[in-house]
Amino acid sequence: MLEKAQTDMYHTDFAVSLNNVTKTFTQWQRDNTGRGLIRNLIKPEKQTITALDDVSFNVRKGEIVAYAGPNGAGKSTTMKLIGGMLLPNSGDISVLSLSPQRQRRKLMQHLGILFGNRTELWWDHPIIQSFEWKKVVWGISDELYKENLAMVTELLDIGNLLKTFARELSLGQRMKADLAMMLLHSPQVIILDEPTLGLDVVAKRQMIDFLKRINRENGVTIIVTSHDMDDLEEMAERIFMISAGKLAFDGSFNDLRSITGNLTRVVVTMEKDFVPKVEGGSLLSSSNGVFEYDVDLHKIPVRELLSQLSTATGVQDVEIRKAPIEQVIAQLYKDWNSGKN
Repeated sequence: MLEKAQTDMYHTDFAVSLNNVTKTFTQWQRDNTGRGLIRNLIKPEKQTITALDDVSFNVRKGEIVAYAGPNGAGKSTTMKLIGGMLLPNSGDISVLSLSPQRQRRKLMQHLGILFGNRTELWWDHPIIQSFEWKKVVWGISDELYKENLAMVTELLDIGNLLKTFARELSLGQRMKADLAMMLLHSPQVIILDEPTLGLDVVAKRQMIDFLKRINRENGVTIIVTSHDMDDLEEMAERIFMISAGKLAFDGSFNDLRSITGNLTRVVVTMEKDFVPKVEGGSLLSSSNGVFEYDVDLHKIPVRELLSQLSTATGVQDVEIRKAPIEQVIAQLYKDWNSGKN
């Protein structure tokens, strides 16, 4: 008979829940000057760092959620708390109705974690041996192992790498091999910290398509961090943003854009020797008759903008597109640091 926690796991809509979670670290302060060394011996100084400050959020089963923030904001700390690698100072964490603190071994049967700057592959062995090691240690059935190995080998295109030593792989190849190994036990929730790190354009496209596919076809819940905001926007519909240890935003990428004033890029192609006038727009670049402007559609409606350009002399073409999400995020960080939000 299943224990209650296991039974509840299949009846809640939430895959991951954080409730008023706070996590602090203690840093010892060092001073290597003569007086500082003596002072450290007599009265050591320490500083308390708050990595997460009363953070709460829920992730529904089958969602892909992006988790973003500047360096040191608390992203990796959150991932380690969810995986049970760290314990919170206060608050509650639930993953598939299991506690990472008290039921970590049971939880790991349903959870997969990948940190882009670390590997679980055996360095001096072919990667297939790492896969087979996991099969034995994790007790993965022959049928499930063969099924998942075939899937990840085909979709991640690693068939020619299975007999290659891990130490001989490029960073991008290692990332794909680590992702494949993580998925061998069919986790229901996966946590990815910088999964596209070091990947070229083709490999990155392959990785993103693969993650979206296992989410769509298998209902795998994915929480992903990356410094490449374009990757996050392509993978996820919802984004959490953390700043100085606090959850600063939870919503869609469109909502995120609207906070910054609906920043938009307008590209105007002109006949030779003509220069457009875009009132309310900031010129970003101009080359060979093509002019790119930064425009806030909250300040100048698109109808008014098009009216301006339709009556301008020499206009050959107009293209309006969303501002890069990187620009939106940068503006938000700037506002948060200045205390505007």
